[in-house]
Amino acid sequence: MPRIAGTDIPDNKPIYIALRYVYGIGPKHANDILAEAGIDGRIRAHELHEDQVAQISNIIENNYVVEGALRRQVQQDIARLRDIRSYRGDRHRRGLPVRGQRTQTNARTRKGRKKTVAGKKGVKGMK
Repeated sequence: MPRIAGTDIPDNKPIYIALRYVYGIGPKHANDILAEAGIDGRIRAHELHEDQVAQISNIIENNYVVEGALRRQVQQDIARLRDIRSYRGDRHRRGLPVRGQRTQTNARTRKGRKKTVAGKKGVKGMK
C-alpha cells in the first residue's frame, strides 16, 4: 500500500480515486496534482514507481493543507466562531445545522436520534 501524506491509499484503485482517501483532497485537487506530476490518473496505485509516489507526496506537501493540519485548522475556525459568539458559533455549540437548513423536520444528522417528549394527556369527559 503506498503511503501519501501520511495516509495509506488503496492499491487496487486508479490513482485519481485513491488520492481522495487523503483528508482534504477531492476530485478536483486529485486531478490537479496528477496533471502537475504528469501522471495518468487511470493507472492503479500499486503500479506507481517510488519516484512517482515521492513526486505526488512532494506536490501535496508543498501546495496543500491536508490531514492533521487541516483538521486542526477547521477545529480552530469553529472555536473562533464560538469565542466571538457569532450566530454560526452558537449553532455549532448547540449541535444544530449551521448553514441555514430547516430544523422542524430533518436535521437528524446534526441533532442526533429523536428524544421523545411526553405530550399533553387528553382530558376525558369535556365537551
